[in-house]
Amino acid sequence: MDLEAVRTFLAVLDEGRFRQAADELGITQQAVSKRVAALEKELGVRLLTRTARGPEVTIDGQAFLPHARALLQAEARALASVRPGSRALRVDVIGRRLAPAALLRGFHGAHPEIELDVVTLFDADAAVAALRSGTIDASFRAVTMPGRQLPEGIEALPVLDEPLELLTGPAHALASARSVTPARLTGHRIWVPGIVSGTEWAAYYADLRAAFGLTIEVTGPDFGTEPLLDTVADSPELATLVGTGTRLVWPDSHDLRRIPVHDPTPVYPHSLIWSADNPHPALVALRDHLATTAPEPSGTDIWTPSWARPRGRHTP
Repeated sequence: MDLEAVRTFLAVLDEGRFRQAADELGITQQAVSKRVAALEKELGVRLLTRTARGPEVTIDGQAFLPHARALLQAEARALASVRPGSRALRVDVIGRRLAPAALLRGFHGAHPEIELDVVTLFDADAAVAALRSGTIDASFRAVTMPGRQLPEGIEALPVLDEPLELLTGPAHALASARSVTPARLTGHRIWVPGIVSGTEWAAYYADLRAAFGLTIEVTGPDFGTEPLLDTVADSPELATLVGTGTRLVWPDSHDLRRIPVHDPTPVYPHSLIWSADNPHPALVALRDHLATTAPEPSGTDIWTPSWARPRGRHTP
């Protein structure tokens, strides 16, 4: 099986567009299409369908997805086994549009000589398992979840308390607000599809909901970022929450509003986690960079779950 074709299939899913996958891989969009088509021909099934919103994974594609990722992980382990001390630093950023990816881009800008391999894993359990097996070197996660501790040998460094913003369409009752308080959100429908029970972000939103009496809905399938933005843009009732570091692009006609939340400001606590026995020399540089450059949220009146590992001056 052509692993470059597998890598291309995953890049299309991770980036959400054939063009963006081409940019990520440094090849043409036509080459991306040819690679995916060749892989589909070899497997005898269709993995992706093209829609106006971009490529969507088929049922067969969903079945193939975990095996595709496992193939690339096996490839990485094989390469590492014959290149001790010279392989890229492999870091999980959860999602390429989220704040941890921006932190890692900042590190790359400050240390372009350090080769990076950027991956996206599903949840903290998958990240910890990958750290312990050596398939990744570090991961950005919210730790520790309620009632659980990181396993022995897994270290953590709080690196970013990311403020949340309310994202609304132009017809929403709060669309013209310059800022809102969590108390003002009571009674409004906040839609956050993709919350999966047992994940660190599910624990975060459960505590946020309980702390301020919010209505946070998870109904319906998670079709990705673009359908979420489409729904919020057209709805006078639904809004969602996004981190200030989340990169979003939408059509001008959507006229979406990103509204700061203050008094207090809910922040999502990102930490870098790694295995204590990992000898990769670039890990030290990454930790030092994050410890000195990650921004603090403006103001001191913030909220984060009691189980979150605090950063800097914040109280546990």
